[in-house]
Amino acid sequence: MKIAIGGDHAGFQYKERIIKHLKEAGHEVTDFGPLSDESVDYPDHVHPLASSITDNSCELGILICGSGNGVAMTANKHSNIRAALCWNTELAALARQHNDANIICLPARFVAYEYAESLADTFINTEFEGGRHGRRVEKINC
Repeated sequence: MKIAIGGDHAGFQYKERIIKHLKEAGHEVTDFGPLSDESVDYPDHVHPLASSITDNSCELGILICGSGNGVAMTANKHSNIRAALCWNTELAALARQHNDANIICLPARFVAYEYAESLADTFINTEFEGGRHGRRVEKINC
């Protein structure tokens, strides 16, 4: 699967480790930065990542910042992006199953790395259920 990943300085360490994990699992990963843990403005990385999902260059995205909120808010400004802030595996699964989320947003300052990896795996490996959920998802965009 083609996966986009990015975030901000607070998520940099997690991003680097998740990239390695995803590549070892056979995924193709596009890194939208940042390239270090020096302070950055997350929208500079989020907007290009979200565009890669909407133009189908990548299938799913992972965004990581301190709280997960800033990256989620920014990504969700894009039409056809459904970015979900997740801090447990049930939310990660439901975001895909019921909401057809195409980006998971992880709060690096609030979940241990191993759990963040599990959240990403759950998100990537869960399918959208469609049906009544599809009808609802079609009504999301303004």
